[in-house]
Amino acid sequence: MIPPLHGDLENAPRAGKCTLPGNVEIEGLITFKKELLIDGKVQGQIISGGALTIGENGVIRGKIKSKSVTVHGKVRGNITAERCELKANCSLQGDLRAERLIIEDGATFIGTSENTLASTVENPEFAWDRGPSGSL
Repeated sequence: MIPPLHGDLENAPRAGKCTLPGNVEIEGLITFKKELLIDGKVQGQIISGGALTIGENGVIRGKIKSKSVTVHGKVRGNITAERCELKANCSLQGDLRAERLIIEDGATFIGTSENTLASTVENPEFAWDRGPSGSL
């Protein structure tokens, strides 16, 4: 089989979900557009506007910035996402910034978390200072 020319790759339709299996180790920067499942080892940065899933055998050492992150394996580094889900038996050592965070029973999380929606929601401890709507 003849490998496609570089120009042919640029015009090919984008793949949907991609997988990095358990026998793959990567050091460096990973970028992707849609969905990626990592069941191997990555040392470096992961950046995406898509959905990242770290499988049960996945081990990530580095910064993650993605629209959605689901962790089944181990992450040592900071995560920034719109949605982050920490599954039972996973491990996250690092800080987490997310609009939505789901932590299942049995997940290990060592770090700090910041709800990035908090700045758009009225602070409840100061809401009682105001009277009913329209009063001074």
